[in-house]
Amino acid sequence: MKILKDYPLGDMVARYVTDDERRQVGLMLLPADLPLETLYEKEEAVDSLVQVKLTGDIYNEAYALGNSMRNGESVRRLVFREQRVKEEGERLQIETVMAAERYEAVHTLFWRHGDPYVRIFCKLRNTGKEPLTMEMFESFSLGNLSPYQEGDGHERLFVYRARSVWSQEGRMERIPLEDLQLEPAWDPHAVRCEKFGQAGSMPVNRFFPFAAVEDAEHHVFWGAQIAHPASWQMELYRKDEGLALSGGLADRDFGHWRKTLLPGEDFETPHAVVSAAHTNSLDVFAQRLTRAALEGFERAPESERDLPVLFNEYCTTWGNPSHENIREILRCIQGKGFRYFVIDCGWYKEDGVPWDIGMGDYEVSKTLFPEGLDKTVQAIRDAGMVPGLWFEIENVGSAARAYQKTDHLLHKDGAVLTSYFRRFWDMRDPWVQEYLTEKVIGTLKKYGFGYMKIDYNETIGIGCDGAESLGEGLRQNMEASMDFIEKVKREIPGIVLENCSSGGHRLEPGLMGLMSMASFSDAHECPEIPVIAANLHRLIHPAQSQIWAVIRQTDSVRRVVYSMANTFLGRMCISGDVTNLSGEQWKAIDSGIAFYHKIAPVIKEGISFRYGPKIKSLRHPKGWQGMVRFRERLDGYVTIHTFGGEVPEVIEIPLPEGCPGKMAEVYAAGEADLRIEGRVLRYHPGENWEAAAVYLK
Repeated sequence: MKILKDYPLGDMVARYVTDDERRQVGLMLLPADLPLETLYEKEEAVDSLVQVKLTGDIYNEAYALGNSMRNGESVRRLVFREQRVKEEGERLQIETVMAAERYEAVHTLFWRHGDPYVRIFCKLRNTGKEPLTMEMFESFSLGNLSPYQEGDGHERLFVYRARSVWSQEGRMERIPLEDLQLEPAWDPHAVRCEKFGQAGSMPVNRFFPFAAVEDAEHHVFWGAQIAHPASWQMELYRKDEGLALSGGLADRDFGHWRKTLLPGEDFETPHAVVSAAHTNSLDVFAQRLTRAALEGFERAPESERDLPVLFNEYCTTWGNPSHENIREILRCIQGKGFRYFVIDCGWYKEDGVPWDIGMGDYEVSKTLFPEGLDKTVQAIRDAGMVPGLWFEIENVGSAARAYQKTDHLLHKDGAVLTSYFRRFWDMRDPWVQEYLTEKVIGTLKKYGFGYMKIDYNETIGIGCDGAESLGEGLRQNMEASMDFIEKVKREIPGIVLENCSSGGHRLEPGLMGLMSMASFSDAHECPEIPVIAANLHRLIHPAQSQIWAVIRQTDSVRRVVYSMANTFLGRMCISGDVTNLSGEQWKAIDSGIAFYHKIAPVIKEGISFRYGPKIKSLRHPKGWQGMVRFRERLDGYVTIHTFGGEVPEVIEIPLPEGCPGKMAEVYAAGEADLRIEGRVLRYHPGENWEAAAVYLK
């Protein structure tokens, strides 16, 4: 293994390596603060930075078939041609060109000055005279992990991945490589591979598109997120002492994907956000990846700059919004500091039809809004708020007339693709694009909505008809969905978009980059909300994580404070029985909103650290949790929650280096026993299920 070239990238170094014949090229991403001389030169093959498999080509040997398509004949044919470097201002782009007889692959690494991550993608061009069909093409591949280990690094390498299911998003796993049987055998012969991901149009249904590897001895992390709204995969691959981490589109084995390129055609993979860091903290490393979301914030509407508070009426009306109940809600919340008011699902309901099977026709209900939406929207604006409206753009309910427009719905194996209550628009169909332009964009324009909540409540599964494979049909359909979202932004400049999918099923970097924020979960008023919200700090940026505080008439002040403090872990969204709350309850809400406004700059620009015991059961959490977030040497805050089980006498939270250490304000129910002693915040909790927050200067 020889060094082809090193490129400094801020606090990282991109090292390209090759073999003696300069045929294969591999990529190592290294933290710049560790001497490059400490790397061990291992006697192993270069693991290619381009991983592609063409149908008809020979697969990798040694029991790989069915496990991994990496490093087969399609990769081994590739020969290094050149590297092209483009610099434009603060942007650096490195293109590594690999070629074979019938195709050319270009690996692109893109870095912007100051970013703690790079973006990587690959492009394949058919340079031959016959069609080529891909059955695997990954976005990135990092090889030779860990280069700081002599030998195989046994008992010192760990894998991180984040599981996710409905209303329990983002459960992080730390797994020794040995538990995944990823240690090499006595002879470097058999392929070891742990492939995981998801198949369908809910990219965070099962796992987040995230993976990381830790060298626990040398305190180095490597990891990535895949920016793709459909089927994806991550692979941990090993034959010898070096581990490889790669990922991208789900392949033929995993996601039923094949893609044919005619002569002269090319195909580009989804982008991967990739980083490496010298740190002993997963919190620090993971937030290097979530920082990529701030690129989207640079293009967000001006109204989003200070992370304003919103009100969503869903947990007030439960899918039955009307002019009358919205007018009553507005009377109670006007002047409370809300910027957005969202009319959620049900505004289109026909009499006797539940909201969740009626979407698709999108005619304003004459029963709920007898004078149309004009009067209601004007009332929202008169109350000083931006009106918002809910749509489930891509799906249609079984009670809608659109459900019968089968020529324009997705098919699978020749039949209309149907879940229990829903079917799916074929977003590639020009008729569908025009229909949705009229129904969605037309409605938003007609009434002057400045905010749209985009929901998505069912998954397509492995794919649909209309392309070379079911997986490619899915990819094309979801690409067309993203194109429509871009059209909404073009036609309604300044609109604020919310990414929702039964809560948190679409929290992937691609869609997050298109929208201002996302519904963090469908956990509306559950005790586990702060656990889920803290999990997500490692997976999405908290400035985009919209968290529910649903306040009920029966809530004690302590419960109100608990719910309000949940939202300090992201974006504040309030709902519930606001027309029937007491003055004491409103005082706790008002104080929480004022506290949120103080910490909003920290939410937007800070870094987070979680403290507390591992929460084993999300549905029945026990113990406590402390979240510290701060802007170095400026300000910060700590949010503490107690759960079930035995309440500790004292909770101690060490303030990280750089975190301010002076208490400036406390948010709690009554007097809270909080003090800072020797850079440690000490809190004496009163009982279970309570919260307190401290603003630090």
